[in-house]
Amino acid sequence: MARILGIDYGTKRVGIAASDPLQIIASGLDTIPTDRIFDFLQKYIATEEVETIVVGEPMHLDGQPAQIAHLVVGFVRKLRKLFPDIEVVTRDERYTSVDAKAIILQSGAKKKKRREKGLVDKISAVLILQDYMEAQRS
Repeated sequence: MARILGIDYGTKRVGIAASDPLQIIASGLDTIPTDRIFDFLQKYIATEEVETIVVGEPMHLDGQPAQIAHLVVGFVRKLRKLFPDIEVVTRDERYTSVDAKAIILQSGAKKKKRREKGLVDKISAVLILQDYMEAQRS
């Protein structure tokens, strides 16, 4: 089986998570500057088989699109154009940043580590990917 990628898109950084080849476990892969994300993905997809890319869809708590939603739409459009053989789907990402911060806090990470915004982005990508994989199983 091929991997599934989870992406937490941001204007400065993109958190990336990947499933194992059996699509059981989601793990944080990296945090990449937004302006280098397509180079990273092209290299990764050249070496790993990927069948689906799940992109977090930014929403406000009331379900309305967040300010950067239009940027995510453009990002998804470019992914579909660059990787036509890979399914690209979006997934509601409400609460992922809050949940990611709670996970980091519970992990006992030192204060300096908890302040790393890239870590929050990477864990948010894991949560987006886990949510998608769990929905596919049910």
